[in-house]
Amino acid sequence: MKYLFLSRFQNQTKNMKHIHLSILFLIIGFVAFAQQSRHDYINKYQLLAIQEMGRSGVPASIKMAQACLESADGNSQLAKKSNNHFGIKCKWDWKGKKVYFDDDAKNECFRKYKSIEESFIDHTNFLLDNPRYSSLFSLKTTDYKGWAKGLKKAGYATAKTYDKRLIDIIEKYQLYQLDYKTSVNELAVFEQKRIGNPGISNSVTINPYQTRMVEKRNRVKSVVARKGDTFEILAQEFGLSDWEIYKFNDQPPGYIPQANEVVYIQPKKRKTQKDKITHTAQNGETMHYISQMYAIKLKPLFFRNRMNLGQEPEPGQIVFLHKRKKIN
Repeated sequence: MKYLFLSRFQNQTKNMKHIHLSILFLIIGFVAFAQQSRHDYINKYQLLAIQEMGRSGVPASIKMAQACLESADGNSQLAKKSNNHFGIKCKWDWKGKKVYFDDDAKNECFRKYKSIEESFIDHTNFLLDNPRYSSLFSLKTTDYKGWAKGLKKAGYATAKTYDKRLIDIIEKYQLYQLDYKTSVNELAVFEQKRIGNPGISNSVTINPYQTRMVEKRNRVKSVVARKGDTFEILAQEFGLSDWEIYKFNDQPPGYIPQANEVVYIQPKKRKTQKDKITHTAQNGETMHYISQMYAIKLKPLFFRNRMNLGQEPEPGQIVFLHKRKKIN
């Protein structure tokens, strides 16, 4: 009986250990699941970094690397509780909300933001307004190594290897590709598109500013391109693939839209509505120009007017938008 009792006790003890281990693994798994990965963090906020680069000249690669490092990929308590993703302290001139954390000293004052986007924008302003970072803006936006070394030299952080850590993140995740997203060099844009990168998404989940007006032309959604826009940037902003933007606008890969150019973010229609059935071609107008003006697909427009692909209208020619041209 003694042996049987001891055996049962040992079995119960083993069972309890298994239960405790199972609970421990569940807790570890939950914590791991709750942690945002670096890939996810980059994918989510890369567009915001690109748009801030267009506004200021701060390389998107540098901004993303700093955000990854300073916020622990958005997982730090400072990032979660105060939306501070760059570790920026209050300083004497800060008039916004504050939060206190232990850093180099106990109970230090850090800036608190309403949103993550506000943190990204304030980081840009912090660098622009501080004279000790002024020399960095003479560097090219593609010189991420120069920016990393300059930030360390200017004392952005106290870590002796701060520049190397930023460079390691940029090179491991190929964030330098982000610095070419607003380049006017068509080859660079095409090469970046061709190479691809598992760390950089072509579709992000946020539209940082929500200020771009979307209009419908012939029941098709469109936007007006701004200076520095590329089809890649617009694709990211509206959750599309690059090839979709090129296809919707009948343009080849690498095409760069001009400022104030209409860009469609949905497929154009095959024809116009009945209230607009023809267009009189003006001097210099092309079939592509007309197709963009009326949100009509280019190939059906050629077909409707019994014209060969690449053929252009003569000034004064009637271009049929709704029905096919009749044979005389």
